[in-house]
Amino acid sequence: MADRQASYGNEDSVGKQLDNIKKNSRTIKGSLTRYIINTKTLIDHDRLKRERFGEEDKSKPHKTILLVGETGTGKSTLINAIINYMLGVKWENRIWCEIIETKENQTKSQTSAVTVYDVFVEESPFSLTVIDTPGYGSTEGKEDDFHVTETLHELLKSEDGVKEIDLVCLVVSSNTARLTDRQLYVFDSILSLFGIDVERNIVLLITHAPKKPKNALEAIKESNIRCAKSGEEPVYFKFDNSHCEDFNEDDDKNAWDKNEENMQNLFTFLNDSKTVSLKMTENVITLRKQLTASIFNLKDKIKLTDLKKKELEQTKKALEKYEDEKKDMNNFEYEVDEAYKEKVKIESKLWHIQSKKATCCNVCKENCHYPGCWWVSDLKWCSVMSNGKCLSCTRKCDVSVHTKGDEIYVSKTRKVKKTYKDLMKKYEENAGDKMSLMSSLENEIKENQLNKEFLVKECYQNVVTLEITALKSDSAFVIEHLDFLIKIMKEIGKTEGVQKLEKLKKM
Repeated sequence: MADRQASYGNEDSVGKQLDNIKKNSRTIKGSLTRYIINTKTLIDHDRLKRERFGEEDKSKPHKTILLVGETGTGKSTLINAIINYMLGVKWENRIWCEIIETKENQTKSQTSAVTVYDVFVEESPFSLTVIDTPGYGSTEGKEDDFHVTETLHELLKSEDGVKEIDLVCLVVSSNTARLTDRQLYVFDSILSLFGIDVERNIVLLITHAPKKPKNALEAIKESNIRCAKSGEEPVYFKFDNSHCEDFNEDDDKNAWDKNEENMQNLFTFLNDSKTVSLKMTENVITLRKQLTASIFNLKDKIKLTDLKKKELEQTKKALEKYEDEKKDMNNFEYEVDEAYKEKVKIESKLWHIQSKKATCCNVCKENCHYPGCWWVSDLKWCSVMSNGKCLSCTRKCDVSVHTKGDEIYVSKTRKVKKTYKDLMKKYEENAGDKMSLMSSLENEIKENQLNKEFLVKECYQNVVTLEITALKSDSAFVIEHLDFLIKIMKEIGKTEGVQKLEKLKKM
C-alpha cells in the first residue's frame, strides 16, 4: 500500500492549498464547514460540460476515470470525496470541499449532461480527469441514454478530448439486492461502448456501505457484468457516505477514517492500473453507429422496395388482364399505388433538440444517418463517412452531396393512372413486346429482392464484427434491432445467420 502522505505532500503544503480554497470559495456553515470550490468552465453545452480546478502541470502523469450509476447512488458525493482525498482534508480540519454542490442544491445536480472535471492538485502525484455520466433514472429514458453515448463519442473524437481511460467505475448502492432492468440497460449501454481491452479496468464503487456489501456483490455476480476480478469476486471499493452527507458529529469519525483508507486503496489500484487507449473504444462506437444507421436505412429501403413490388405487381396484373381480354394496348390504362419519397420535418419531441437531425443523401434520396450525428459541424466527421464517401447510401456518394437538417425522406404512395405509353417509356428497349414488358417487370422485382438481401448481409456483418471487438456485444443497442434482422433473414432463407442472431439474443 502506498504511503499517502509521501505522495500528497506535507501538512504545511496541504494547508496552503486549503487556505486558498477557504479564501476564494463560498461557504455553508454546519458541523463541518462546506466550501463550494470555484472552477473554470471550459465547456457549457446542453449535453457536455467541462470544469477545471487548479492549474495543469504537464510534467505529471494523468489519470482518467469514468463514473456510471443511477440517481441516488451517491456519485456526486464520491466525486467530492475524491477531491477531498487529493487535497489532503482531514477530519480534524472540520471542513468538506465540494466541486459538486450537494444537499440544498441536489436537484440541480441531476443533469442530463455528461460532466468532465479536470482536477489539478499541486501536491498530487498525478492530475485527474473524472467523467461523470448523468444520474440515470432522472433522465427521459432510452432516448437520453442514447445521447450519453453520443456525447462520450464526442469526447473521444474531439482534438482535446479523452484518448485514454484508467478506470471505469460502476456505482451501486450497498442495499441493491438485484440490478433492475433499468440498471442493466444503463450498464450495458456504457460497457457496450468499450473494446474488450478495458475489462480489467472496470471496478465497482459501492456506496452507503459501512460493512461488506454482500447483497450488492451477489447482484453484480448474478448479472454477469464483465469487470476486473480478484479471484472469483469482482474488484470493489466500498464507501460510507454518511459522514459527508449528514454532517453529524463524533459518530462519523470512524466512517471518515474508514473512507480515507478505502479511498487510498482505490487510488493505489488506480495508480497500478494499466492505462488503456480508447482507440478500440472509438472504433466500437463508430461501428455501432454505422450499424444503427444501416438498420434504420435498411428499414426505409425495405419499405420502399415492398411498395415498389406492390406497384409492379399491380402493373403486371393489369397487363395480364388486357392481354387476356385481347384489348387494344393503345387504350391500355390502369391505376397503381405509385411509390415515391418525400422530405418531411422530423417530429419534435421534448428531448434534446439537436438529436432531431438527419444526414441525408440528396442524390440517392436516403436517410444515411438517422438518428443523426448531432454534434458534428463538418459532415466528413460523421460516423457513416469514410475517406469522403458515405458508407450508408446506395451509391456510396461523396460527402458533398449530403446535408444535415431537420428533415428526413419518407416513403409514401399515391394513386396514379398510367397508360401503355408510360410502360413503353419506362421499358424503352422492350417497347411494343408484351412478353418483354412482362420480363422487364419481373426482372425489376428480382433486382429489388437482391438489393434487399445485400443490405441484410451488410447489417449482419456489422453485428458479427461487434461481437468480436466489443466488450459487451449483446447490449440493448444491438438487441433492440435483432428481432427485425432475424425476421428479414428468415424471409431470405439465411438459416445459419438466423441461428447465430438468435443465440446472440439469448446471451
